[in-house]
Amino acid sequence: MRDDVGEQLAAVPFSTATVKQDVDLPVVQYLMENGEDFPGVTVERVFLRRYPYDEVGAHLFGTVGEINEEQLDGKDYRGAEQGDRVGQSGVEATYDRYLRGRNGATRVQVDAMGALTGSLSAKQPRAGRQLRLGVDLDVQRTAQEALGEGRRGAFVVMDVKDGEVRALGSTPSFDPNLFAKTIKQSDYDRLSDPLNGNPLANRAIQGLYPAASTFKLITATAGLEGGLIDPETPISDPGSLNVGGTVFKNAGEAVNGVISLRQALSVSSDVFFYKLGLEANGEGDGLGLQRWARRLGIGRKTGIDLPGELPGLVPSPKWRAKANREGIGDGRPWSAGDNINLSVGQGDLQTNPLQMAVAYAAIANGGRVVTPHLGKRVEDGDGRVLQEFPAPGRRRVKVEPEHRDAILQGLRQAASSPGGTSADVFKGFPIPIAGKTGTAEKGLGRPDQSWYLALAPYPNPRYVVAVTDEAGGFGAETAAPAARRILAALFDVRGQDKKVVKGDSRTF
Repeated sequence: MRDDVGEQLAAVPFSTATVKQDVDLPVVQYLMENGEDFPGVTVERVFLRRYPYDEVGAHLFGTVGEINEEQLDGKDYRGAEQGDRVGQSGVEATYDRYLRGRNGATRVQVDAMGALTGSLSAKQPRAGRQLRLGVDLDVQRTAQEALGEGRRGAFVVMDVKDGEVRALGSTPSFDPNLFAKTIKQSDYDRLSDPLNGNPLANRAIQGLYPAASTFKLITATAGLEGGLIDPETPISDPGSLNVGGTVFKNAGEAVNGVISLRQALSVSSDVFFYKLGLEANGEGDGLGLQRWARRLGIGRKTGIDLPGELPGLVPSPKWRAKANREGIGDGRPWSAGDNINLSVGQGDLQTNPLQMAVAYAAIANGGRVVTPHLGKRVEDGDGRVLQEFPAPGRRRVKVEPEHRDAILQGLRQAASSPGGTSADVFKGFPIPIAGKTGTAEKGLGRPDQSWYLALAPYPNPRYVVAVTDEAGGFGAETAAPAARRILAALFDVRGQDKKVVKGDSRTF
């Protein structure tokens, strides 16, 4: 302790040094009653951040902690001083300059011995501002409950037109109040332990997953816009596709016959999209599928106002060659089979729920790739608006209206027509949903990852909901029922908050 106090005094001469935090009340009372026995020792009351919702919204609200040396030297925490508690994650970090407030200060006069001789001036402290978010707390809470305790997954609820995030979270979660004071090392170790699910990780923006059949929306867009198919092009699905001796099969080896795009999306025909991926691999430079994935926001940061976002990966021949040169690949050159795997969201693809939400929103809104955002405005303590945050800019990609309509019709059939992959889940649901299941195969005996992407209300969606469960099995078994609960809360649908809705386990 003596060394720590010495370091504080050496860093800021003529300042005070913190000897102990979180002092018990009896000790405080004793020091105050016997102050003459402890010259130079004062007791200060420090206001700490309190998070009233505990684990709800922890990953988007974020945490605070004592500023470190690197942060003191940087530009993001101007005005902060040693010992200050600043935003370390979530919106606490992004909007720290509004939320932290300003320290008070007193200029004093001292003699040659450093003894205080007078006060010259004083600057009053200023409380931090209030940050207004677009988050719907009821939807946020319902989403976390829908994924369930002990699960490892994530969810996003976003406005498709302007990117306003209504809910975003990751499970397992944590209580940010643990960070309001200096967190115990044992608590930090528990929250960052991969064997414990790494609760501090925000899987919504940091997860790196294959998107499985939810990626078929992107493959469909690439095929339509690249002229490989039109909405009515018939393609035979005999249940499997043989490419150079490698057989790619449908889930459950289902045979769907001759189908077009809408039916392929409805029943989640793998063979239909395998053939699109194979054709895209041999068309032009063979990168049509990769280009459309990146245009729609896959494999790149979305720009959300949260720190720590990871870009992910859209695999390509160039990426494979570089990985092999650097010794981190498997030495195998790119092949048509890689594009076939990519066409159904498998293989080396790495994405997350937020990126998939952005891609689905872009098709739903007619080609505007939105920037997700949480912050709406800054207010003073009385609620007066001090600064508005306009919706961030959007990129535009050209998607023909008839192509957009055909894709949404296929997703609508998937959620409503007999044989649709999530029709059983949304049976009787009063809001028309367009949605796509996904089941990511991980191999090595590991359980499949469950995905669901929903757009509602159909045919002119306002919201996109993305849900994934790392060990949830088929998309219709875990992620889709969770999405139904979230949508019920989002649209305030009474009596629809069903915790278990069994879907068709045949399907992806």
